[in-house]
Amino acid sequence: MPAELFASLAPTPLAERLRPKTLGDILGQDHLLGPEGPLGRMLAARKLSSLILWGPPGCGKTTIARLLAEQTDLHFEPLSAVFSGVADLRRIFEAARQRRRDGKGTLLFVDEIHRFNRAQQDGFLPYVEDGTVTLVGATTENPSFELNAALLSRCQVLVLKRLDDAALAAVLDRAETALGRKLPIDEEGRQAIFAMADGDGRYLITLAEQLAGLKEKGPVPPARLATLLQKRAPLYDKAQEAHYNLISALHKSLRGSDVDAALYWFARMLDGGEDPKYIARRLVRFAVEDIGMADPNALTQTLAAWDTYDRLGSPEGELAIAQAVIYLGTAPKSNSGYTAFSAAKRAAKEHGSLTPPMHILNAPTRLMKDIGYGKGYEYDHNAEDGFSGQNYFPDGMAREEFYQPVERGFEREILKRLEYWKKLRAKKR
Repeated sequence: MPAELFASLAPTPLAERLRPKTLGDILGQDHLLGPEGPLGRMLAARKLSSLILWGPPGCGKTTIARLLAEQTDLHFEPLSAVFSGVADLRRIFEAARQRRRDGKGTLLFVDEIHRFNRAQQDGFLPYVEDGTVTLVGATTENPSFELNAALLSRCQVLVLKRLDDAALAAVLDRAETALGRKLPIDEEGRQAIFAMADGDGRYLITLAEQLAGLKEKGPVPPARLATLLQKRAPLYDKAQEAHYNLISALHKSLRGSDVDAALYWFARMLDGGEDPKYIARRLVRFAVEDIGMADPNALTQTLAAWDTYDRLGSPEGELAIAQAVIYLGTAPKSNSGYTAFSAAKRAAKEHGSLTPPMHILNAPTRLMKDIGYGKGYEYDHNAEDGFSGQNYFPDGMAREEFYQPVERGFEREILKRLEYWKKLRAKKR
């Protein structure tokens, strides 16, 4: 059978049949398409600028681009950065030039635009600037990281949202209408497949199509759905923005002493395939940066969790890291050590190579002793209260108090000690 005839006999996928026909049919993006949204205002003015549509898979980027071309009477020219190169771009730009001479504009839609390298991205610039094409790029990656500044300056970046449960429910209703029957699931099952779709409308339609093909008579229990259907892979890339967003969420949840949120972000990172050792390293950093001397045991706990994971591996060792997350989340917080060290580094740069005072310098040779090294040094253990109160800062540099402990956790005790020594120092002057 010829391939063309075979293709004509193949059923159209449900996702294609349900693709919105008008911008009003698009769900979940009212912040862009409403009367006060940027796209709504552009369409009302009949003037479309070049755009970068940034959002997760299945939120409608391609459909919006196609419908924008229809609404503004532009020729729609789709291009995939994955399968295209410089020769394709030259051909498209030449055709767009000819089209423009004939009085017709071109909307060049570039899917996965971040896949083009910097030089290829620069190639768009003259054609965007002179109006040969109106560029609409789609990307799932942060444009700030993946697109060069010159291209970004010529485009408006619009952020599309993942579909919430209300939008997913509307998508599922449309799927059931197109299929002509209800799917074999109850309300609990609907919530289960919403979770499987993870905000991806196109993937939800695929799940609905799979469900419609099942020979089930009654509602399929949610537990069985997990075995019959494939859950969408988490939207997480260890080398891209999600990696930094989630570790930031974990760090800030710990800083805010929200243990439950911290455990959630920890679990999200593991679910996305993050290396637990990376998380363990970040927890060690948190222990010294955000807890410090308020609870010195925090560092011991995080190092022990890391060591335990090294010994046990996944999944058993992950519990040790989770235990460290709980410990850090519930520990008293202080960044006094962090700020003290930062202040000390600034002072070291500001004052340059000042020599320590002579009385605290060792005198291993006769010459050094003769010129005053170590002269006048008071051995603190022999002093009253075990504290001499001598000056240990360089001559010519005023004493500074870099370390300012807080009245939380163990630092409350440290603060008492520092105040005690401060009073003794003042008395001995």
